[in-house]
Amino acid sequence: MSNNYRINHRINARDLRVISETGEQLGILSRHEALDRARDLGLDLVEISPNANPPVAKIMDFGKFLYQQQKKEKESKKLQVTIKVKEVKLRPNIDKHDFDTKLNQSREFLIKGNKIKLSIQFRGREVVHKELGKKVVDNFCDLLKDVSTKESEIPFDRNLRSMITILAPLASAKRQKQKSGELEHDKNEDPQSGEKKI
Repeated sequence: MSNNYRINHRINARDLRVISETGEQLGILSRHEALDRARDLGLDLVEISPNANPPVAKIMDFGKFLYQQQKKEKESKKLQVTIKVKEVKLRPNIDKHDFDTKLNQSREFLIKGNKIKLSIQFRGREVVHKELGKKVVDNFCDLLKDVSTKESEIPFDRNLRSMITILAPLASAKRQKQKSGELEHDKNEDPQSGEKKI
């Protein structure tokens, strides 16, 4: 990061628009005058806007400035959330063991805040019994409803001979609904008392 800035004697411009350590505009000074001011204060002269005419430089503690910039970058990285999408393939006649294994893997993946792309493929004569595939998908989604919600659904794609459902982790789904205002008031809640209607 320090390579991105010209500091002190690395500054080439003859004249600079100088800003003091307190943010005060000092006007246009020669490079030598600006360097002398910075040196007298025990600080650095840092060129912050090299393309301006004349370039802009600020008197500051460059080490402290770099530390604060690095801290900001770390904080912004912490706030970034990477959501992965895992595809889980099912079959209309999937056996219980495979179903349970995929269910448990999907649960763990959703709990970590990721999404599931649930697809069910129909081969040959299976396409005649689409309701069996729908039943498998519904059962799978129902068993994960405590940690997920359906984000989107393509009931049956004739070309791909498949059904696709996207499951989103429940916490992020709630946040999305709050942003769109869907959770402002529970439909079964009395706005006056806040009590649930029975």
